[in-house]
Amino acid sequence: MSRQPTPTSPRAWVEVDLGALRRNGAALATRARVPLLAVIKADGYGLGAVRVAGALEPLDPWGFGVATVAEGIELRDAGVSRPILVLSPVLSEEYAAVRGASLRPSLGGASTIAEWARTGGGAWHLSIDTGMNRAGIPWTEIGALHDTLRDAVPEGAYTHFHSADLNDESTGEQLRRFRCALEALPSRPRYLHAENSPAIERGEASPWDLARPGVFLYGVGGGDGATMSPEPVAHLRARVIDLRTVSDGDTVSYGATWRARGTRRVATLGIGYADGYRRALSNRGVVLLNGQRVPVAGIVTMDMTMIDVTDAPCEIGDVATLIGRDGDDVLTVDDVAATAQVLSYELLVGLKLRVPRVYVNAAGDTAAAAVEAAPATLR
Repeated sequence: MSRQPTPTSPRAWVEVDLGALRRNGAALATRARVPLLAVIKADGYGLGAVRVAGALEPLDPWGFGVATVAEGIELRDAGVSRPILVLSPVLSEEYAAVRGASLRPSLGGASTIAEWARTGGGAWHLSIDTGMNRAGIPWTEIGALHDTLRDAVPEGAYTHFHSADLNDESTGEQLRRFRCALEALPSRPRYLHAENSPAIERGEASPWDLARPGVFLYGVGGGDGATMSPEPVAHLRARVIDLRTVSDGDTVSYGATWRARGTRRVATLGIGYADGYRRALSNRGVVLLNGQRVPVAGIVTMDMTMIDVTDAPCEIGDVATLIGRDGDDVLTVDDVAATAQVLSYELLVGLKLRVPRVYVNAAGDTAAAAVEAAPATLR
């Protein structure tokens, strides 16, 4: 490995390249040509929402999107002062906490909007459902809100694309529905937004006021049809903690699903599925070690993963890369997720389970590193 920042307990860690994250954000802003409403929900897709917000600050984003009130409060407690939009529906009993932290709720019904206004009001965004059927006011029912919206004017309005990563007509249809809904509003909200990461990657300059990227920031691309590629941000590393020679016919790990053909060298990495390295990668995954790709040998266990290093130089203490870049080679989140047959999103957010995060380029200095433990509730 060419980079060596590690936590003091170097069993396994996620190296988060904040410089790469910031450059991904800058590329999106350049493409969209409008301010970003950067989505940093799920603790910044598992990479640390507070640190992500700080890394994006030089891009002068309009604000940040979260999924829950608690996530917004965490950012406020950390000193984040930009607007924070809660993207999931907010319950009426949460309104006091929303106002206390100066958050903006997403509202999508006459009763919730009226309750918000009756209990004190404040800036909020209208969530318009154009086909996701998950939350928000159906686009065909906007007309029924005319009087409500005249009295309780939203600061913003938005929709969410369900298949922007597919090369079909669905995004165009959702945009048509969104425009129809906007025409039915009594007045135009100050901020309109629709594009998620895949839509920005496939589009040109945004016709709206904000762009709302998420997963591209963290190094996950939009697949076929995308005209932008993100830099890797998350690099999952683990050290070799055991090394042994096994004889012809010997088996490795639970279920004896891997059997040696001839004499083999097997190394054990200090990482398992409790750390976010999926069990589905058993006998299928590969890792980067000392400039070579080596295969996973046997079932990935809760705390350890075995690899066949017969043809690679390997010593106890060496660092393997399970996701991310090592030298000139890279295992992208998309690559590993495809092998594990899970969504890239699932793989990424699962990396917060137990391993600490090591931040590099935290202050524009590639030699700088800062270590943050996994959340206390998960340690």
